[in-house]
Amino acid sequence: MCGSSLQTRREVGDTLTLADRIKAGEVRTVSRLITLLENEDPGGVAILRLLVSNLHRAAVIGITGYPGAGKSTVIAQLVAAYRRRGMKVGILAVDISSPVTGGALLGDRIRMQEHTLDSEVYIRSMATRGHQGGLAHATSDATLVLEAAGYEVILIETIGVGQNEVDVVDVAHTVVAVVAPGLGDEVQAMKAGLLEVAHIVVVNKGDLAGSDTALRDLRDWYPTVLRTIATTGEGIPELVAAIAEHQRLRDLQGSSARLMRKGTGF
Repeated sequence: MCGSSLQTRREVGDTLTLADRIKAGEVRTVSRLITLLENEDPGGVAILRLLVSNLHRAAVIGITGYPGAGKSTVIAQLVAAYRRRGMKVGILAVDISSPVTGGALLGDRIRMQEHTLDSEVYIRSMATRGHQGGLAHATSDATLVLEAAGYEVILIETIGVGQNEVDVVDVAHTVVAVVAPGLGDEVQAMKAGLLEVAHIVVVNKGDLAGSDTALRDLRDWYPTVLRTIATTGEGIPELVAAIAEHQRLRDLQGSSARLMRKGTGF
């Protein structure tokens, strides 16, 4: 047998092995594959193709919002809530790129330290590397990897720099926009931008002055607006329930659409 054929068979075997390790939830292999995908490595793409044919369904939740609103604290509380239910949770925290290395600055990982020792929680900081829209270019692929590895809930935190962060709506099933009183968010909510794509709006730091006004103004524009105080966990159970209800309705609409297509022959 020629050397090229042996090499091809070896590469195929390695790809299958790595895919099996990811399906088994091996964290190091998950991280390795995400890195390959970030670097647009052909081998990583080949492994991903094997994985997407047999994905289980995860709840993919996007968390977006303005700087200072407390997105990372809300996420930390959501992780705690889902872990109390025994669910395996993955977090993709998109950070601005380091001007020196091009890598993520890891600010969000630092704020979620309480979960880093939990083997059922995976936290990955991803650098934007100049990609616009609030996500890293490999965020969608990384979500598929976590689904294949058995994560039941995947939380995606956008970079949090402005209103053009709308890419998350193409990746997440439910998008939560976190705002805070006193940041002018209730005015910004009336403009086109990231709040326009949100399914749920959260007024965090709900104990601060102006929170009642923010809630009232936002409820004139959005069907689901909740108050939270993420530092204490207040309002988090209601947020978890609202996310579950949105995903239930989304699944119901998807099932109805499939039945309609089946009935019409399309």
